[in-house]
Amino acid sequence: MALTFSGAILIALNSWLGSAHGLLLIAPLGATAFLIFAVPNSPLAQPWSAVVGNGVSAFVAVSILHWGLPLELAAGFSILGAMVAMAALRAMHPPGAAVALATVLTDPLSGGLGYSFVAAPVIFDTVLLVTIAIIYNRTTGRHYPFRQMESLGVHSTTDPTPERRVGLSVHDLSLLLDRFNLSANIGAEDFGRLLAAAEAEAARRHFEGMTCGAVMSRDLITVTPDTPVGVVAELFRRHSFKTLPVVDDGSVPRGIITQNDLIQRARLDSMVGGMGFAAALTRIARVGRGRHLRACDIMTADMRTVGPTDSISILVQMLADDGVQAAPVVEGLRLVGIVTRSDLIAALACQTLLAGTLSKDE
Repeated sequence: MALTFSGAILIALNSWLGSAHGLLLIAPLGATAFLIFAVPNSPLAQPWSAVVGNGVSAFVAVSILHWGLPLELAAGFSILGAMVAMAALRAMHPPGAAVALATVLTDPLSGGLGYSFVAAPVIFDTVLLVTIAIIYNRTTGRHYPFRQMESLGVHSTTDPTPERRVGLSVHDLSLLLDRFNLSANIGAEDFGRLLAAAEAEAARRHFEGMTCGAVMSRDLITVTPDTPVGVVAELFRRHSFKTLPVVDDGSVPRGIITQNDLIQRARLDSMVGGMGFAAALTRIARVGRGRHLRACDIMTADMRTVGPTDSISILVQMLADDGVQAAPVVEGLRLVGIVTRSDLIAALACQTLLAGTLSKDE
C-alpha cells in the first residue's frame, strides 16, 4: 500500500515536472512506475530496460506510422516491432509494448507525430521517472538499480564464496532460466542467491541434530587480558593453535586472539618503529621482552559466540567466510569450549561419511 501511494505521488511529480516543460505524460508510464517502485530487483525494471525499452518502442511505432497503414495494422505491427526491438537490445520492458500502442493511438489526435515524440515525452519522462525512483529507493533502503553480486569477494579476490564454488556457475544458471523461459522474470544472480539459500536451509535441516557442544574443544588453553603478548606467541608456537580465547578470572570471555592479530601488530610496529617486519615479529614473540604489550592490546573484543545446544548449522556460514576462525561456546556467561574451523570440517566430514555408509547399507 505504501509503495502504491508513493508511486502515485511520484507519478504526479513526474507529470508536474513534464508539464512545466510543455511535455505530455503518457499513460504507459503508470506501468513503468509500478515495476520500478514495486519490484525494483526485476530485470524488467532496471533503468536500461525502462529507458531503452520505452524509447525504442516509441521509435518503432513512429517509424511504422510513416508507412501510412490503417490504424489497426499500424497498431499490430508497432507492438510486434517493439517486442522484437526490445529483445534484440536486451531491454525487455512490458510497458514498452503499451508505449508503442499509445504512440499509434495518439498520432491521429495530435495531427501526426514525428521522431521528436520519442525524445520527449517518452524518453524524457522515463528518465525523469527512473531518476526519481533511484532517489526514492535509496532513501528507503532499497537498491535500485539492482546491485549485482560484487565482482570481488570479502578477500578482495574474484573467487566465488565457498558455498558457490561447487555449485552452478552464472552461465549454468542462465541456461536453466532460458530452458524454463524464466530469464525475463528473474536474473541469474538472483537465481543463484535463491539456490544458495535453499541449499543452506537444506544443510541446516541435515545437521540440526548435531550441536556445538558435541564438536567443541573442551580442554582449553586461555589467556587473560593482562597476559604479555610474548607469552601468547609462545602458546601459539607450543600448541600449534591459530586462535586463543581471552577470559577474565571468572572464565567470562573477553575476546579472542588469532595468529593474524600478532602479524598485524608486528606490521604496525615495523612501520612505526622503522624496523623490518621480521625483526618486529621476533621482538613481539620473545617472552622476556615487550611486556608492556598485553593480550588486551591486540585481541578482538567484538566476537560471535554460540551455545552448547546450538546446531552446528549456524557455524557453517560463520566459519566459512565471515572472517571468523573460531567460535567460543558460552554457557551462561562462562566459556565452556571453542569450535574452530578444523573442528567443523571434521564434524561435517564425519557426518557425510556416516550418511554415505547408511545409504549404502539401505
